[in-house]
Amino acid sequence: MKLLLLAGTGEARQIARALADQRVNAVVSLAGGSRAQIGTDLPVRIGGFGGNDGFRSYLSAHGITAVLDATHPFAAGISTRTAAICAELGLSHCQVLRPEWRQQAGDRWSFIDSEEEAVRHIPSGATVFLATGRQTLDRFANLAACTLICRQIDPPDREFPFPNGRFLVGQPPFSVQQEMALFTDLGVDWLVVKNAGGAASATKLTAARELGVNVAMINRPAQPRVRRVEVVEEALAWVAEL
Repeated sequence: MKLLLLAGTGEARQIARALADQRVNAVVSLAGGSRAQIGTDLPVRIGGFGGNDGFRSYLSAHGITAVLDATHPFAAGISTRTAAICAELGLSHCQVLRPEWRQQAGDRWSFIDSEEEAVRHIPSGATVFLATGRQTLDRFANLAACTLICRQIDPPDREFPFPNGRFLVGQPPFSVQQEMALFTDLGVDWLVVKNAGGAASATKLTAARELGVNVAMINRPAQPRVRRVEVVEEALAWVAEL
């Protein structure tokens, strides 16, 4: 058995370390857009596969017999392609998908299906904290009447694309108290976030709830219908079954 771990999440990092400890024959793949360090002794490849044909060729050339998809919940294109090609080639396949965040009492959420829809809910003049990452920043062009603040982990490699906004560099994890202090200092009226799930990054939602900050929650894209687990332990159990 040779496993390909499609990484890019905290769960993937934990899985990779456990696979290395267990001496599983595995390769870790990180998309080109990710700067995260996987922190494992396993072989790591970085970059795309070159489309469907490139992915098929890679799987064949490297003798991959199983694929564990632990990519981001919003990397639906990768997950859909992976599911289809694994089924086509008869490879064992499983997706690691953490549970969504659920609205709680006191939350002021508006659900949207894309970044472009945020303007339907956010009024002119609002200060908007974008916790959606740099890759989709251009989709907020229609919020020209608002003040935009986009947080990212790494120093920006380009100018902010709009004159009404700026980048804010921050290294997670952030506590609820830190998020509350930040939102208060910035005068945040709206938080825009993808429903990625996970406890570590949910502190901003708790802070928004405590402060009465409005949240534009971007719904997850549709996921492929495949074997699926939610937590690291279940993923490792699946690998052990192979």
